[in-house]
Amino acid sequence: MKYQIMLGILFTLLAKRKVSAGYLASRYDVSVRSVYRYIDEMTVAGIPIDVARGSQGGIYISDAFKLPKGLMTKEEYGRAIDAMLAMNEQLSDPVLASAIAKLSAQVKSEQKDLTLSGNILVDSGTWGDTQRFSEKLALVERAVEEKEALDIDYISREGERTQRRILPHLLVYKQNIWYVYAFCRKREAFRLFKLGRMRSLLRTGEYFEALPFRREDIPLNFWHDDENTVQAVFSVSPEALPFAEEWLGVENIVHRDEKCLAEVSLPDDDTLLGKILSAGAGFKVLSPASLAERVEAAARQIAATYSSRPDGKTKD
Repeated sequence: MKYQIMLGILFTLLAKRKVSAGYLASRYDVSVRSVYRYIDEMTVAGIPIDVARGSQGGIYISDAFKLPKGLMTKEEYGRAIDAMLAMNEQLSDPVLASAIAKLSAQVKSEQKDLTLSGNILVDSGTWGDTQRFSEKLALVERAVEEKEALDIDYISREGERTQRRILPHLLVYKQNIWYVYAFCRKREAFRLFKLGRMRSLLRTGEYFEALPFRREDIPLNFWHDDENTVQAVFSVSPEALPFAEEWLGVENIVHRDEKCLAEVSLPDDDTLLGKILSAGAGFKVLSPASLAERVEAAARQIAATYSSRPDGKTKD
C-alpha cells in the first residue's frame, strides 16, 4: 500500500508540479507526517522532490524530471493514454488531463535526441551525464528557444541556496560543463548559471523579449583539456559537500544508508588528482581502486615534501 501511495504522489506531482502536504494527505488518506516520510524516501531514491516553506511554499518536483526512458514501450504508452482518455471523458478531471499531457510529452521526448541550435554555444566534448541532467538540459534549451522565464532553486559556490527567476538567453558549453547565460531578476543583471548547481527548475509560463547582450561579455575564461574519462565514486563528508556540488553537480550526489556519495564520469588527467586533493580529507575515492592508489601516492609525495627539513633531513 505504501508504494502505491508513493507512486500516486509521484504522478500527482508530475501532473500539478507543486502541491501542499495537506492536499496529498487528504487525497491519499494518510497523515501529513506520512506524506513527508514518503517524500524523504522518494528523494533518497533519486527523485528530485523539494519542499519550500512559507505561504507560497509547498511540495514540488522539478519540471526537468521525467519518467525514465524505456519505462514503457511506445505501444504501452499508447494503450495507457487511450485508457486515461476514456476515463477522462467520464470524469473530466483536470489532474487526469494534465497526466495525459505529461505522458504524451514523454513519448515525444523519447523519439528525439537533444538538438543543438543557434541558441547553444558549444565548446569541447562531453564528460558523460545522467538521464536527469539530460532532461534538465533539454528543459533549459527549450526555455532559451521559446524565451520562457524559469524559476530555479540555485546553490551557490559557497553553498547558499536561493530561489531566482531567470530569463535564459544562451546555453554555453565550456570546460566540459553546461551553463546558461541569463538575466537574473534577483540581481537585475546578466549572470552565467551552472546547470549542475540548479537543484530544480520550474517553467513559469512567462515569456519575454530578448534583451541585448554581446557574446564577448560572457565570462568564458576557463581552463579546458580533452582527455580520457574515468567513472569514479567518492564518499563526501558534510564539510566537503559544497565542493562536491560545485565541481560535480548536485544531480550526481546521492544519499545511501546515511552516507553521501558522488558518482560521475570525469576527465582522467593530471589535474584530476589535484582537484581531488584540494577537497581535503572529507572527499575520498571509493572506486576505481587505481585512482585511489594514485591519489594516495600523490598525497604521500606531498607529505614527504612538507616533512623534509631545510637541511635535507627528514623530521622524526
